Amino acid sequence: MRILIVGGYGTFGGRLARLLANEPALTLLIAGRSLTKAQVFCDSLPVGAKRLAQCFDRDADVSAQIREIRPDLVVDATGPFQVYGANPYRIVLGCLENGIDYIDLADGSDFVKGIAQFDAEAKRRGTYVLSGASTCPLLTAAVTRHLSKDLARLRTVVAGIAPSPYAGVGLNVIRAIASYSGRRLQIVRDGKPSVAYAMTETRRYTIGPPGQIPLQNLRFSLVDVPDLQLLPELWPELEEVWVGAGPGPEVLQRILNALAWLVRLRALPSLRPLAGMMHRVTNLVRWGEHRGGMFVEITGASESGVEVRRSWHLLAEGDDGPYIPSMACASLIRKVLAGTRPMAGARPAIGDLELEDYQALFQQRKIVTGIRHSRPTGDPEPLYQRVLGDAWEELPREIREMHQCTGSLRATGKAEVKRGTGLVSRVVGASVGFPAAGLDVPLTVEFRPTDEGEHWIRSFAGRTFSSLQWEGSGRSCRLLREGFGCLVFDLALVVEKERLYLVVRGWSLLGLPLPLAMGPRGLFYESVADGRFHFHVEITHPLAGLIVGYRGWLVPIDAREERSFPTRFARPGMERWWKERS
Repeated sequence: MRILIVGGYGTFGGRLARLLANEPALTLLIAGRSLTKAQVFCDSLPVGAKRLAQCFDRDADVSAQIREIRPDLVVDATGPFQVYGANPYRIVLGCLENGIDYIDLADGSDFVKGIAQFDAEAKRRGTYVLSGASTCPLLTAAVTRHLSKDLARLRTVVAGIAPSPYAGVGLNVIRAIASYSGRRLQIVRDGKPSVAYAMTETRRYTIGPPGQIPLQNLRFSLVDVPDLQLLPELWPELEEVWVGAGPGPEVLQRILNALAWLVRLRALPSLRPLAGMMHRVTNLVRWGEHRGGMFVEITGASESGVEVRRSWHLLAEGDDGPYIPSMACASLIRKVLAGTRPMAGARPAIGDLELEDYQALFQQRKIVTGIRHSRPTGDPEPLYQRVLGDAWEELPREIREMHQCTGSLRATGKAEVKRGTGLVSRVVGASVGFPAAGLDVPLTVEFRPTDEGEHWIRSFAGRTFSSLQWEGSGRSCRLLREGFGCLVFDLALVVEKERLYLVVRGWSLLGLPLPLAMGPRGLFYESVADGRFHFHVEITHPLAGLIVGYRGWLVPIDAREERSFPTRFARPGMERWWKERS
């Protein structure tokens, strides 16, 4: 199968070629205006598919070039599709004239929706013409179908894409954003056609598959994507569709928002002249985590009329996220090789793949996904179960039992305690009430539910310290918050190899957020050994070294057991304290 990738050495075309490079049944025709660049890129591809460099100029006689190259399929991966000019479908027409199949990675609303005008001609020639075979709208539509398959009514769809700051954004992507920033968009709002302005509306959201370290809470800005027009056609009952992008660093996004407002207020005619500068700044000013993500959240009603809220989350580590926009096209091509050819006709490619088709490609890279479900009002789910979502069921029974705190729970066991010897370590330990160093230290922990979360009271051989834990919200969404007096820590609950890890994601003093690099750190996890719940806590600081470390085991005490005061903990005032809390 000969595949002509127009823009084959560009941002998205190049990633598509790499996704297909290990397929020996393919000949990849890497095309662009520069034959030299095409050849250099061909030489960089791994062994597998045959690859040939081609010179292709979309502004010349497209039909003649396609006829000379003789591909079986043409993939347009150039763009920006929003500014293709007076004849935006010239490659489509060239393919139809030659009876060649066509796919593009377009994300322009008008371009993708307008592809249907060629449906009759494509069917007459027995070819398929698929537009929008990319994250938006194909993946978002597939996810929406998956989330809503058992609902009687779909009310809202809100989605967002958050690329890594180090993703390497192409110039054509920036040109597309610059072309529509501040421009009017047709959207559905309150169940009616409405008007919005690109990059001037924002929302915050936290992407976090259950049991994974979530992304930082991000700001998303409304973008012009085909989903805004196509999803209401698939689900006419929709009351709202909103899709945003959350590029970082956030300061650059805020500057772009301000510029978009100038366009909306007609103080600037367009941002297109600034595209080159925007591209340079975007690829120069980078900080933050080298991770990206995506979410789709829906609301609707079940057959019984119960309101439902569900969200699908995707996390991509390192350089794997930028491959996602090209994965739809790669999956379609592999399905053709396997004997499943798309139906003839011209259409937006929003129904040609399902979410399951992506899974094989996700599994080959550091990409994880998960679904979060809303819970009924008043549901007495334990705190950790609420934060973990579906990942709760992946934990061993002993860990789940220890956090099954819908009523007061006590546990007893033994611990080994280590303390830092430096001045700062001793001061911090004394102020919090951390236990003294020792082996086989008797330990009792009481978990008490509160209106917001849980109160943990730890007693090491009579030395007691406590903390409050609750579910985070706002910028701490998807996190567990733990407070020790005026200090509050944001913790990610991560399930890995039957262990529950707690990873520090932020901290604050008297409500003032502080830099994570300046905060305490360490290794915190829960596990099961010999049929018992085990814990490992190690708190360190870059400047102070070890502050405290304790590890050991606990077993729950039957709630019906007589709660008498343990005499080995005796010290002045302790018995009265015990009775008050019992």
